[in-house]
Amino acid sequence: MSFSNLGLSPKVLSAVTAAGFETPTPIQEKAIPVAVTGRDVLGIAQTGTGKTASFALPMLTRLERGRARARMPRSLILEPTRELAAQVAETFEILGKDHKLTVALLIGGVSYDDQDRKLDRGADVVIATPGRLLDHFERGKLLLNGIEILVVDESDRMLDMGFIPDIERICKLLPFTRQTLFFSATMPPEIQRLADNFLHTPERIEVSPPATAATTIVQRLKKAPDDPAGKRQALRELMREVDVKNAIIFCNRKKDVGVLFRSLQRHGFSVGALHGDMDQRQRMATLDAFRNGTIAFLAASDVAARGLDIPDVSHIFNYDVPIHPEDYIHRIGRTGRAGREGFAAMLVTPKDIKALKAIERMLHQEISWIDGALTQEEMVEGERYERGNGRRRRGGRSRDQKRPSGQNGQHAARSGSPDAHKPAGHAVPPKARDERRNDPKRDQHKHHVKPSHGGHGAADRPKAQPQAPRQKQRGMGDHVPAFMMRPVRVP
Repeated sequence: MSFSNLGLSPKVLSAVTAAGFETPTPIQEKAIPVAVTGRDVLGIAQTGTGKTASFALPMLTRLERGRARARMPRSLILEPTRELAAQVAETFEILGKDHKLTVALLIGGVSYDDQDRKLDRGADVVIATPGRLLDHFERGKLLLNGIEILVVDESDRMLDMGFIPDIERICKLLPFTRQTLFFSATMPPEIQRLADNFLHTPERIEVSPPATAATTIVQRLKKAPDDPAGKRQALRELMREVDVKNAIIFCNRKKDVGVLFRSLQRHGFSVGALHGDMDQRQRMATLDAFRNGTIAFLAASDVAARGLDIPDVSHIFNYDVPIHPEDYIHRIGRTGRAGREGFAAMLVTPKDIKALKAIERMLHQEISWIDGALTQEEMVEGERYERGNGRRRRGGRSRDQKRPSGQNGQHAARSGSPDAHKPAGHAVPPKARDERRNDPKRDQHKHHVKPSHGGHGAADRPKAQPQAPRQKQRGMGDHVPAFMMRPVRVP
């Protein structure tokens, strides 16, 4: 099937031919004909299969008729990160070159003034991150009651980054009659509930099972020591063993990205760094340098794991095993795109056994090891570490922490013993308790305790003498106000 059979307009088909697209991918082949008709779409496909064009091409076709008004955009595309938003804006510039559409990119790290000027002129397409979009709305610079098409891209990444409350708020500000397109590589239950609330009888298009990797990617595991220096050395050895054209190295924490970047620089690698705390211009400059081959390696956090279209990445190295299994799919999806072959390797320490098993359960397959798997002793050690670490995270005791001797705290407090409020480790030994119980001075103070209500020692206090019942007072007694004592004339 060709793009001419999908219901696109002649202008869009001309742009597609100029961009070098020949045949549509499976997600494009199924999603574009439905989206062109104005129906809602829930698209699920593995990363690197052309989801961006699946919503960009039908949007361009539908927006050919009509004109945007000041501060009232006609369509809205929500992206989880600035890099993804900028990448989609570039796609619209390429595919919409024959259209006279205005595209406004609303992302953080950029001046508000330039964005305000584009909105004031009227934007046909707004591509934004949720936070910056709501900033413009609250400042009164943006009206959302003219939106005809809403696209939520990488919706599972929105969930991971905590954007779901913002997405719900934005959807409630949009017209009820809009068209909504949801695209994602995975479909967790939270995203499914969101889609059920804001999509109207959508066409569910699933061209691959959720959370699956492309078959063109070779996946491997490499054993690594626990200490950071040894782990970095294992990574360098792996990078030298394979024939690498360029590669992205993923870390779980931004701090580790900086440490790994400086270490690879010292060892002569052409490397750049990318994480969320960097300035936006610096982030874009680093991505451009990686795209054009100025740097061969990119140490990055998960900000580069979702949707970035760098067509020819030969290798992916996971320096850390991702905490969430779905992130593994997105990381290795940066290679092997559009039918190309790719290679993904991951360093695994004994402490990563639990996370590794979660990834293999999600993939329904075991990943091969490069130089032999972890030994049984190392796996047992890793599982023991996970169990102990899990108890400490929950605030419980580890196996090495013993309970206080004697009764537990709650039972001792209920028993009313004199040692109930003493901290653990300062309990009175049995011999000392016996000596104190036989002390003759102990009974001398028994009846001199100040009376109180309840508390410890209440059983040793003398009982109060019974008192005569008080007579019930009638009326005001002796406290009658003077004005009520005045004589009253009776008619």
